[in-house]
Formats: sequence, structure tokens, C-alpha cells
Amino acid sequence: MTKRSPTPANAVLVAIDMSKHRQEVLIERPEGGRRRRMTVMATKADYDRLAADLGEIGRPIVVGFEATGNYHRTLAHRLLAAGFELRLISSVALARTREALHNGWDKNDSKDAQVILHMLRIGATQRYVDPLAAGINDLQEMSKTHEAISKAKTQTWHRILTHYLPLYFPEIERFAGNSRSDWFLALLERFPTPVSMTALGQEAFTREAWSLVGRKVSKARLINDIYETACASVALPVDEDSVAIAMFRMVIAQARSLVRQRDEIERTAHALLADNRDYQLLRMIPGIGPINALTILAEAGDLRRFAHHRQFLKFCGLDLATCQSGTFRGRTKLSKYGNARLRRTFWMATQVAIRQRDNSFRDKLGRYVAGHGNDPDRRRKAMTALTAKMARVAHAVIKTGAEYRPFVERADTRWKDPSLLCREGAAATL
Repeated sequence: MTKRSPTPANAVLVAIDMSKHRQEVLIERPEGGRRRRMTVMATKADYDRLAADLGEIGRPIVVGFEATGNYHRTLAHRLLAAGFELRLISSVALARTREALHNGWDKNDSKDAQVILHMLRIGATQRYVDPLAAGINDLQEMSKTHEAISKAKTQTWHRILTHYLPLYFPEIERFAGNSRSDWFLALLERFPTPVSMTALGQEAFTREAWSLVGRKVSKARLINDIYETACASVALPVDEDSVAIAMFRMVIAQARSLVRQRDEIERTAHALLADNRDYQLLRMIPGIGPINALTILAEAGDLRRFAHHRQFLKFCGLDLATCQSGTFRGRTKLSKYGNARLRRTFWMATQVAIRQRDNSFRDKLGRYVAGHGNDPDRRRKAMTALTAKMARVAHAVIKTGAEYRPFVERADTRWKDPSLLCREGAAATL
């Protein structure tokens, strides 16, 4: 979050406007005088030259820059390795400050460097955490790759459900289960049409499908139901060896490959973090599984760097904001100015926690919506409050090193409105 971070009075300020191929650098000395401009290309020679020029100044150096995709990472790591202090400038704060200073919306690299220098001067900066230096680069890559593969898997799964099955086997969708049902995809890959099942006969189909279905309750009955469904199907009469079915099988193979990749990342993440104490503490919280714990550690780094849980909530974008002027007061709602992936992770973890037994999240939800079961707006507000509680609990267990105690809160605890609970920043219940 952007806040005032005191800049040393005798420090030389360096503002860098980052881009893919070139960086505009503006250097200002504390005693004033003409500011120095440099253009640094994205090459090792230029990066080394910039680090050498800054090192020759012989005074404290504070470097400020705006995050630009991943293009800033290499130069930032080079300057951090050279021993310079780095500050991150919020993109939103930079845009608002540029408009205020220049009374216009026009934007160019030299103007951005001037605005970055101004924000360095007044101390409106963020702390920069280099993932490689902090030791979380591997965690971030696993987390982001898992997210990308999961999205691709979901898109492929929806394509199968909404395009291929309605054409070639509409009735089998009721056996689909969820997107982790690899047995269903394996069965479809072998038997993509009803005719491919019925042509074998029931006994031969049962023998071939037995190993594909895997371990299931009432397995024989399930296979028999699938065969009877194939016999009564209204699917299009397409030959199994046609190009259309070949495309269907290609998409199924893609979905199965994505499932294997996702499972491999989950196994790798658990093996890498199994002995990590923070990971173990997070896994004890209801709703937080291996991937949620991995994402929290990858996106937030060391949660102990947040002195208070309100700082962590602001980092996640789970702090409350209100538009107020004079006698007008708008609705209080989430600011959403923080890390969106963390916010989504805690939301998903809360969705899982309220479906489990014997934990304070489920108990709180019941008290929040008591007597208002048909009010979706109240339930949404309650889920938002529980998401903030999940973030507070995660911060508390790591900061204190105490394990989560999954007791159900006392029924006689005084009830509070979810919005008031978030506004007052109530402490996490462990």
C-alpha cells in the first residue's frame, strides 16, 4: 500500500520510467542543481553502466520505479544486488499525481519520470520486495502456472460440456461430476459416442470400462446405467472414425493433459513446502488447502512484515472505503486496491470453510444470516466479512506461530453487523 516512507535527506533520488526495451532515468541530487537524464536500454551492458554510474556518486541512493508487467524485474534485481534502496510507485497513485501536477491526462515517459521523482521526494512510495531475493520466486511461478493451467482446464471442460457432448452424447453429462473427474474423460476418450459403446455389447463394454471407471461405489451399477443411457441416446449419428470425433478426442486428450499437469504442480508444491512452518500453520485453517497456502505465501511473502492485521487487509484490498463529503455519505465497501489474487484466494477458502464442520467461520455465518436466510445481499456481506476474518486469521497464526484452534464460538457472543465488524477491525478469533 502507498504510504509516506521517509526519504533520507542526503540521498540521491533516481526515478526510472520502465518499459520493455528502454528505461528513462532522472537523477536528482539533494543540494539541487540541474537534474541528470539518462536513457538505459534493456541490455546487460547498459544495466551494468547504470549501476556503476550510481555507485560512483558515493552517497545513499534511493531508486523509485513503477511496476510494468515483468519488464522491471531484471533491472530492479540488478540494482538491488548493487546495494541500492528500491521503492515501488503505485500505478494508480502515479496516474492521479500526474493529472494533478500537470492538469491534464497526457502521458509520456519523460513526464512519468518527473512524477516518480516527485513521489520519491514526498515519500509516497511502497516497499519493493524482490521475489528472487526474498526466496519466493519458485512459489510465485508455481502459483501462477497452476492458475493458468486451471483456467485452461476450465475452458476446455466447458467446451466439452457445451459443444461436444450436446452433439455426440448429450445424455452422458449427468455422469460428469466435476472437472477433476479424470475417469469420465478417460471413458469419453475411449467411447466418444453411444454407438461405440453399444456396438460392443453390454458384457464387452463392461469389461473394457471396468478399469477406466476406477474405484466407485456400486461400480457395476454405474457402468450398467451408462450403457443403458447409450442405448437410448439421441446423439447425432456420426461415425467413430470421422474427423469430427477425432477433434473431440483431441480436446479430451488436452483436458486430461491439463489435469495431469495441475496434479503434478500440486504434488510439487506440497513436497517443496511440507517442512515449511508457515505452510503447516496455514494448512490448519479451515478451507486452506495446498494451493491456497501456496498462493498466500507466494503473493504475500513473509506475513510477519505486516505489523498489524489492518496492514495485511489493506495489502489484500480487503479494507473498507467510504465516499463522504459534507452531509453526504456513500456506501461503505471494499476498496479492492490490493492484491486481487490474495483476495480471491481468501474468498475461495472461506467458501470451503463454511461447508466444513466445527469451525468459527461456519458458526459466524450462521449468526450473521440468522433470520435472513432469503436475503442474498446480507449473505454476500457476511461472506465478505468472513473473507476478511480469514485473512486476519492467516496473518495471526503466522505472526504468533500459534496453531489454529477450530472451536465453535460461544452462542451467547454478542452479535455484530458484518460491516461494523470489518470497520472496527476486530481481532481474529483463533
